[in-house]
Amino acid sequence: MPDQPADRPALRRAALGTADISFFVVSAAAPLTVMAGVAPVAILLGGIGAPAGYLLAGLTLAVFAVGFTTMSRHVRSGGAFYAYITRGLGKRVGIGAALLALVGYNGMEIGVYGLLGTTTADTAHALGGLDVPWLPVSLAGLALIWYGGFRSIDFGAKLLGVLLVAETGILVLLAGGVLLQGGAHGLSAGSFAPGAVLVPGTAAVLAFAFAAFTGFESTVIYRREARDPDRTIPRATYIAVAFLGLFYAFIVWTVIQAFGAGEVLAAAAEDPGGLFFAAITTYVGPWAADLMHLFIVTSVVASLLAFHNAINRYALALAEEGVLPAALGRVHPRHRSPYLAGLAQTGLGAVIVLAFALAGADPYQQLLLWVNTPGMIGLMALMLLAAIAVPVHFRRTAHTEGPWRTVVAPVAAAVLLAVAICLVVSKVDLFTMASTTVNTVLVALVPAVFLAGLGLAQRLKTHRPETYARFAAEPDAGTSAPDTQGEALCPLPTPSSPEPASAPSIPPGPRPAR
Repeated sequence: MPDQPADRPALRRAALGTADISFFVVSAAAPLTVMAGVAPVAILLGGIGAPAGYLLAGLTLAVFAVGFTTMSRHVRSGGAFYAYITRGLGKRVGIGAALLALVGYNGMEIGVYGLLGTTTADTAHALGGLDVPWLPVSLAGLALIWYGGFRSIDFGAKLLGVLLVAETGILVLLAGGVLLQGGAHGLSAGSFAPGAVLVPGTAAVLAFAFAAFTGFESTVIYRREARDPDRTIPRATYIAVAFLGLFYAFIVWTVIQAFGAGEVLAAAAEDPGGLFFAAITTYVGPWAADLMHLFIVTSVVASLLAFHNAINRYALALAEEGVLPAALGRVHPRHRSPYLAGLAQTGLGAVIVLAFALAGADPYQQLLLWVNTPGMIGLMALMLLAAIAVPVHFRRTAHTEGPWRTVVAPVAAAVLLAVAICLVVSKVDLFTMASTTVNTVLVALVPAVFLAGLGLAQRLKTHRPETYARFAAEPDAGTSAPDTQGEALCPLPTPSSPEPASAPSIPPGPRPAR
């Protein structure tokens, strides 16, 4: 990273503690939206064993977090994923990863503006009988999220803390009502019995479960703004993974208890979008269902703001590296936010949202699902590359870390993540509800972006060798030595197009019932 002028505004140092960073990454996962919108489909596909899928996904990502957080103590760059991958696999692969991260995080955020429009419209219809068009809501959301990112990072952390408490609180209220009343036929642990878990539908549940954790890895993006980052970042990462895994499994289990093991599948098939609303109406009251409608909207807003902040910091880091225009590296003198990166990201989001609207696309089935899906797969591919990079880096670097952190856990995580990616790609039609041709294009975008990043790396090496040489350098390390790592690595292979799976007639992530 190039040296910054002493009087140039920088990100606010020591602004975030463990809880603040945890709010950012858990909010990005949008727990209420994932539960009310997607969990009913997971139950429909995997039966009463669906809760175990979330535990298995959480355990896999906890193993990944071991090597990931170990690297965070040794790499101080603000580039997170791409900096770690560069350390292990070389600058070319690192620049490919940087482009994939930028596109992946943007895909995860921009598609959600379609979800914001539809959930707000559905909530307005459910609560007041109003018909609200989605596009004005999405555009208003763009302006609101831009403002949240423009303000200081501690402002965002406080706002996300309030929104996260609201969305998780309503789910806890639902769970409490079910537990206090003993469910439909008494409480049972049958969801975790081998016979319920080891069924063909578990593979599809795992695909949905891994998607439900997206965003937890962004803890390391806030390194420069964290207090005592060597301690707060690992803590926040483990807290996020543990909370999401346990919370998801617990809430899905309680909803199964609410209807009963014998009846929940029929209820999910009849009205997946209304499953959670029916449960909370029965066990808590209609007023709680109204609150759940409102909190789903705020859950989406929280997710958008969390991803927006993460994207801005990636763009800031790449601008400081010289890969993106230098203007995107400017920090607001008062709020200490990467405000020009935020403005550019908001502009990009507006262009894509308006393009889908002008094309007459459905904001849920096309804007959300088609833009989100390659972003999700791209972030999973980055986790796989990061897991591979950890043992390679520590093998040739002097360190005092143990083999569990530097070899065993990262290798195990790489294997598990490779399996997870295969599951998601093989079940991609469940995520997109699209044709085989569309699915092939969406999946192929991930390796295509990575290959474009490799091409960008070669261009930088040829025409801007100084920028290439200092890419992902430590803040005080100056210009790094010429790259000799990873030059012979093969690019990420293009996933083959999956055979059409027998997708259920119920779309993934159904909208809340009107």
